[in-house]
Amino acid sequence: MEVALLLISLTLVVLVVTAVSRRLDVPAPLVLTVVGVIGSYLPIRDLELEPEIVLLWLLPPLLYSAALETSLVDFRAQKRPILLLSVGLVLFTTAGVAVVVHALAPVSWPAAFAIGAVVGPPDAVAAIAIGRRIGLPRRIVTILEGESLFNDATALVALRTAIAAGAVGISAWDVGWEFVVAAGGGALVGFVVYKVVALVRLRLDDSPVDVGISLVIPFTAYVAAEEFGGSGVIAVVVAGLLLGHRAPVLQTAQSRIAERTTWGTVAFLLENSVFLLIGLQAHAIIGAVGESELSGGTIVAVCAATLAAVIVLRLVWVMGTRAALRIPGADPAARAQTPWTYSLVLGWAGMRGVVTLAAAFIIPASTPHREVLLLAAFTVVAGTLLLQGPTLPLLARRLQIPSPDPMDDALARATLLQQASKAGFARLEQLEYDDRHGVIDTISARIDQRNFAAWERLSTIADAEAPSDLYARARLEMIDAERRRVLEIRDGGTVPADVVSDVLASLDVEESMIDRANEQRAAVVRAQARTVLEGGCDHLAEHPAIPPVRNLEKEGTGETCPDCLREGTTPVALRRCLSCGYVGCCDSSPGQHSTKHFHETAHPVMQSAEPDEDWRWCYVHHLTA
Repeated sequence: MEVALLLISLTLVVLVVTAVSRRLDVPAPLVLTVVGVIGSYLPIRDLELEPEIVLLWLLPPLLYSAALETSLVDFRAQKRPILLLSVGLVLFTTAGVAVVVHALAPVSWPAAFAIGAVVGPPDAVAAIAIGRRIGLPRRIVTILEGESLFNDATALVALRTAIAAGAVGISAWDVGWEFVVAAGGGALVGFVVYKVVALVRLRLDDSPVDVGISLVIPFTAYVAAEEFGGSGVIAVVVAGLLLGHRAPVLQTAQSRIAERTTWGTVAFLLENSVFLLIGLQAHAIIGAVGESELSGGTIVAVCAATLAAVIVLRLVWVMGTRAALRIPGADPAARAQTPWTYSLVLGWAGMRGVVTLAAAFIIPASTPHREVLLLAAFTVVAGTLLLQGPTLPLLARRLQIPSPDPMDDALARATLLQQASKAGFARLEQLEYDDRHGVIDTISARIDQRNFAAWERLSTIADAEAPSDLYARARLEMIDAERRRVLEIRDGGTVPADVVSDVLASLDVEESMIDRANEQRAAVVRAQARTVLEGGCDHLAEHPAIPPVRNLEKEGTGETCPDCLREGTTPVALRRCLSCGYVGCCDSSPGQHSTKHFHETAHPVMQSAEPDEDWRWCYVHHLTA
């Protein structure tokens, strides 16, 4: 009962603190860490962080949930910087910290390398949470995600090697072989787990069973890899990356939705709980140092120097490898123009987390001055969280790091949907059917409505309600009324409960889709600037953009769609032909005059004629720029 009450209390604290942090717009990980430190001094049961709990029950699900959401395509594109950080930087930090600690404290070289391995891997949970909140560029977030997936494996192998060296002594050859076995064995186990789960899922259409299997995967991969001498961390990451990448093929839509919801909740609770657990270790770790044989000055020097070393070493490595990536002959993708400001922000985003503390407790109890090494690890975790965490947003703003532009996303989304629709209609033409009831027309109308809504999100005219906006507003009001009526009927007890649940679920799905579209639309409206997407066709190259129309609220242009005036209809989202200058309305309008103009003249490119917009659309290739 005591354990149950403790878990419930921890969960409630996490939920309350996270909710308050979001309301105050401050990073929840930082607040939870401070709350944990304060809580460690309260007269409650000490909650010691057991390494087995973290490494077996916390780390695998955290890594798996992150791997599921990580794009394998983006990971491959950024593999060079990810590997340099997750392997090279961890080893560089391990060696650098070992030199510093050995010079300041009377500890052996194996113990010094052990603490170096402990503080080597940054925990990107806090950095990613802060980065997404302030809008760091996607490339930085991708690198941070990729780094966090593999750096724990490097650090744990280095720690295990250092401990073994202190016990029996091992050669450099043994160290290298340890890494090869751990990495190769872990990757092999992860791939085998992926293949087994893939075969099962291809024959499975039961969503609850599928989600249940998903919850077991990270623990199975981790334990199996560790049992065979490989890295459980790498096994979990490989399985998660591959299963996430292949999910659209292996799983049903219902299973994917259920899995995303389940793992989203699990990750939310675990990610925030670990920061509370970090703070709760403060009292026990600091109290143990009181019995140390070392002087207070030496202890402070070791802790401060270790904290400074991990920060400086990361900055040195990131800025140094940035230069190395641009040497002649390097991978062209890695030599892509990247501002030095990006590297500086990436170097500053090196917060440590719960894996560092858990790994510190793995250091054998017989190690001389172990309590000081534990305090050094806690200092690094708390120091990086409370120093780099609050200052990362300030640094990004100071360096004017650009955020991902919602307008770019909206443009890419509309283009992608248009391409998907094109493929869908091509398949439709190949089918044989007897359409006596106008079903094909209904399908076409729904596809058009979906695509129109995507294009209308590009409109940034204030106080102008696009058709999709009106549809969303009216449909949400209708769904609310429909739900109330269904609940009234449910209370009457005249309809089976499972039927009522199905109807309510369908309304929830439709409402969630509308809510998501409204969020995307609001993000576009808030965007002040955007970067033009690359076109990729001859027509767009031959028809460069012309200066956009200025805001109509400041300077009226008098432009409208002449065909709409003649027909007595209201135009929506004007487009300008870059061949002849014709101005017409988009496909959201009743007349769809821009498309009609293309079919009549074969002029391929139209540019938005809306205020302050200059994106272009090629009717021939269905591409934007």
